[in-house]
Amino acid sequence: MSTFAERRDLLANLLADAGCDAIVVAHPPHVRWLTGFTGSNGGVLLGADGSVTVSTDGRYVTQIGVEAPGLELRKARECAVELVGAAAGAEVRRIGFEADHVTVAQLRALEEAAGESTLVETTGLVEGLRAVKDEGELELLREVAAIAVRAFEGLLESGAIAAGATERDLAADLEHRMRLGGADGIAFDTIVASGPNSAKPHHGAEDRVLEEGDLVTFDFGAAKDGYHSDMSRTLVVGGADAADDIVREIHSAVLRAQLAGIAAARPGTALADVDAAARQEIVAAGYGEYFVHSTGHRIGLDVHEAPFASSRAEGVLATGMTLTIEPGIYVPGTGGARIEDTVVITDGDAEIITPLPKTL
Repeated sequence: MSTFAERRDLLANLLADAGCDAIVVAHPPHVRWLTGFTGSNGGVLLGADGSVTVSTDGRYVTQIGVEAPGLELRKARECAVELVGAAAGAEVRRIGFEADHVTVAQLRALEEAAGESTLVETTGLVEGLRAVKDEGELELLREVAAIAVRAFEGLLESGAIAAGATERDLAADLEHRMRLGGADGIAFDTIVASGPNSAKPHHGAEDRVLEEGDLVTFDFGAAKDGYHSDMSRTLVVGGADAADDIVREIHSAVLRAQLAGIAAARPGTALADVDAAARQEIVAAGYGEYFVHSTGHRIGLDVHEAPFASSRAEGVLATGMTLTIEPGIYVPGTGGARIEDTVVITDGDAEIITPLPKTL
């Protein structure tokens, strides 16, 4: 049995408890995880009895035949609507759909297609199965993380991160290096936040010119074979000797918090406790009000996979899960710092798959 068939069986076994006789899945990462199909438009109708039908439009008919061979195919532009209609036509009484990935307009179309059948909202079924990565997924995640690491190492060695460079130029340089290193693309818009811009957690990259002594945060990732990497480093333009006392204090507090978060990331640890381990270091340093986001998130086929490591998070870590650890301090008018690694939860210490120095 293939990996994809095994995954579909796992999902099929959850349907009865979810109140479904079948489920329609159309979120692209989930379609990929269940079938191997990589196109941008597709869907899967999976019965509780294990029966499978897939759908895509004319652009991808040949591709889905190669990537998901042997599965019954229905050609349609609106894949989820087509599959709900097919299930209703086969007198499936209770048809599940992924409520977190359906708009109001799409829901109305599904309701019309369902006819006399009942649509059943489901949440988190595939996400829960995807939480623990198999070894093949972990190898893909290590590979895409290594691409990003090598790209940033090359950027550092080039000397390009210097006074006079612009945020936009550095972002483009880093993205180009990831592409040349084997990435299919970038995981998300690269952040290069310098000087006062570093106080904005998701600043982006603009035409601001770096100045000596600036804090500059890089938040970046590569994408390959559907999987993503994510990491952040904060440096000082001109090196550590150019940093003033407040810059050193902020960076040191963030580094202590990040190391505490990594140390806490072990099997059986509550996600909220990982957040608390990192957050208490920043609070102790007097910067608690300037840590304005969660400590991390899972990552895989999606860049941000729930649940997050936050003070309100539910759930515990298990071997094979991924997690980013990315505390930060952001002081308006002064600047900010974030240090982020992606880790894999193991039976012992977390495995850091984005190993780069964290010094100023």
